Amino acid sequence: MDFALLISILAATIRAGTSLLYATIGEIYTERAGVLNLGIEGMMLMGAVTGFATAYHSGNALLGVVVAFMAGAGMGLIHAFLSITLRADQVVSGLALTIFGVGLSSFLGQRLGPGGGALVGLQGPHFSRIPIPGLSELPLIGDPLFNQDLLTYAIYFFVPLATFYLYRTRPGLNLRAIGEAPRAADAMGVNVTRLRYLYTMLGGALAGLGGAHLSLAYTPGWTENITGGRGWIAVALVIFSLWNPARAVLGVLLFGGINAIQFRMQAVGTTIPPQFLNLLPYLLTIIVMIAVTGYEKLSRSVGAPAALGQPYHREERGL
Repeated sequence: MDFALLISILAATIRAGTSLLYATIGEIYTERAGVLNLGIEGMMLMGAVTGFATAYHSGNALLGVVVAFMAGAGMGLIHAFLSITLRADQVVSGLALTIFGVGLSSFLGQRLGPGGGALVGLQGPHFSRIPIPGLSELPLIGDPLFNQDLLTYAIYFFVPLATFYLYRTRPGLNLRAIGEAPRAADAMGVNVTRLRYLYTMLGGALAGLGGAHLSLAYTPGWTENITGGRGWIAVALVIFSLWNPARAVLGVLLFGGINAIQFRMQAVGTTIPPQFLNLLPYLLTIIVMIAVTGYEKLSRSVGAPAALGQPYHREERGL
């Protein structure tokens, strides 16, 4: 493999993984708070359609990102109300939000333009790649790392910040406490309900941001089901990462790399059916995650938050 091809695959890997990494970290924070959210796919779709529609009609891509962030947070708020306040089954609530998000995004997308609503992002504002002078000219890593869009550059800072916040700050300690032992955290004066609301909304907002990256940067435009199942991959990557934002990068690069390679194979021509190539990133990612997670189960606990999926009310503290 020549260096030019390797560099192009690395660049495509990072671009393909950015949206997935936003959603994965958001789900890590939500599950660390003890709330299981299976509505990531629907939240990403809502972020994608609202972000692109806002940017297209306002002429401002940054405003589209803000609206997508808020749309995801709103979906997270619905999930929080159902699962925390009403204590509905979190699996059912998340699946319902995915179905709702898929349907509503399709409905809204059909209103964006003629012919079923498919629009090319180059018709409106979007995030183009911006090379960083000097750094983008570095051999091998220059173009993949430093010739990206603004949302990808932001993830470079966001991953270390999310990791530091989770493991090195008092609010991060409180976050882990409400997912591990909510009764003990409540006894120490931590408002479990408020924080679970906050991190469920944050997880939804980051999923919406991931969707906005798809429609405003990665493949500018809107097409129905633009996420292509990335929300479900994000849920799986949370387990693979052992609920650690830094480790999630490895899983995301795995998915993005396989995705980039299969696109390259389709471009150069191959006898392998394109349907199988499209399936390949999801299939291999799941196989690797099952293998790695299965191995770690033999040596130590997977590390899921002890209170994940369990509703908590202060009135039941003494029970």
